[in-house]
Amino acid sequence: MRIILLGPPGAGKGTQAKMIVKDFKIRQLSTGDLLRENRRQGTDLGKEAQKFMDGGDLVPDSVILGMVAKEFKKPELKPGYILDGFPRTCPQADGLDQLLKDQDLALDHVLVLDVPDSELVRRLTARRSCSECGHIYNLVFNPPKSEGVCDHDGSPLVHRSDDTEETVVNRLKVYKDQTRPLIDHYNPQGLVRLIDGTGNVKDIYDCILKVLK
Repeated sequence: MRIILLGPPGAGKGTQAKMIVKDFKIRQLSTGDLLRENRRQGTDLGKEAQKFMDGGDLVPDSVILGMVAKEFKKPELKPGYILDGFPRTCPQADGLDQLLKDQDLALDHVLVLDVPDSELVRRLTARRSCSECGHIYNLVFNPPKSEGVCDHDGSPLVHRSDDTEETVVNRLKVYKDQTRPLIDHYNPQGLVRLIDGTGNVKDIYDCILKVLK
């Protein structure tokens, strides 16, 4: 099973992806993880990516696609995978389409978690992270046991600058401009499955299971 999971920041993609991976015994492919791994190993693609990152530039689609293509060839991916953070744009989706076609593969589902902006802002502005271990809490869904203090190491919790309302609204705009058009890209292929992302975690996952099973 080959899946793309789409949704705006704060939609709960990470939480749902972990449950899908566990139940369907497939791999979660994160482009962020691939970048870090290739840089750590000093691969040619990792070195190429590092040049752009050192200059403060975005890593080109060709480099990201090269990393994904190399990953697709691994035997442990034969049962399937869920793509996390990729594709983000229509040009990346075009590249992925060609990559899959070259390997005689196809996507099974493009899951789209649909959540209203007002709810996303409420969720994201309620996030707090530990100043030491980095563990993330949400004052709405999973608050710390003691207000303002990390459960794990007792360090103070901080409100990150990228979780202020102004920043959150800007991140949602970037998603709408760059990533949401992927729905129109995949719709003609009959792959898009809209999932209501406003319920509790279990209810949302139950909706996903109905689509996948």
